[in-house]
Amino acid sequence: MKQKPIFIKKNSFNVEPFSTKKLEHSLLRSGASEEVIENIISKIQTEIYDGISSNEIYKKAFAYLKESNRTSASRYSLKRAIFELGPTGYPFERLVGALLREKGYETKVSVILNGECVTHEIDVLAEKEGNVYAIECKFHSDAKAVSNVHISLYINSRFLDIHKQWNTNSKNTTHLKQGWLVTNTRFTIDAINYAKCVGLTLLSWDYPSKNGIKENIDTYGLYPVTTLTTLTLKEKHQLIENDIILVKELYKASNILKKIGISEIRIKRVLDEITHLCKI
Repeated sequence: MKQKPIFIKKNSFNVEPFSTKKLEHSLLRSGASEEVIENIISKIQTEIYDGISSNEIYKKAFAYLKESNRTSASRYSLKRAIFELGPTGYPFERLVGALLREKGYETKVSVILNGECVTHEIDVLAEKEGNVYAIECKFHSDAKAVSNVHISLYINSRFLDIHKQWNTNSKNTTHLKQGWLVTNTRFTIDAINYAKCVGLTLLSWDYPSKNGIKENIDTYGLYPVTTLTTLTLKEKHQLIENDIILVKELYKASNILKKIGISEIRIKRVLDEITHLCKI
């Protein structure tokens, strides 16, 4: 007799059948071994029930993964760790700036530029090979939030306002080439189609395909401090308040850990986790 599927509640309030394949895929991306993944899935299959939330399943998987491999648990928690950078969008802007520097751009965060009509605060201004890019970052604390076509329209209109002013100013030796829109969640189809039409570059958690925020963070090891399993949420926010956003920054300024009251033994654990996570 065929086993009846178990339905889970998604963050979007939709329901769908529980898929071991999806869970296996997300655990594989964390770098967990096949043996660990098989063990976690086996345990979770005995604990789930009709109507369980995807959030509850995540918590169970994260807890089991943390027991066996903290580095994999850190990678597995990346999406939620970015949400925990809030409530303000500034840490996310710093993360985006760091990502662009890894790609060879010179960057500045929170720059005021004159437009033809009004002035604008640009979240990240990036320069490479004589071209400048105006980047707007839309940080969401809610996983259900999306950036729709209205946001794309707004960002493009801001870019057009500063574009003419920048490129007709004889004092500027660079060319303002393009506007970008970056978000930690997702774009609607209309937002993507509009951006393609007007030449607005988009970057989100999983867009473009295989080149979204997650893939880039994994590639360059730009993990936010909120991924660390050896720190409490309060301690992570204390680091953010001291302008330490990335684990690589924390590794170079580890004396801040003592300053916020962390013991020598725990500091060693934190640095060990960073070493494995970023392969330092």
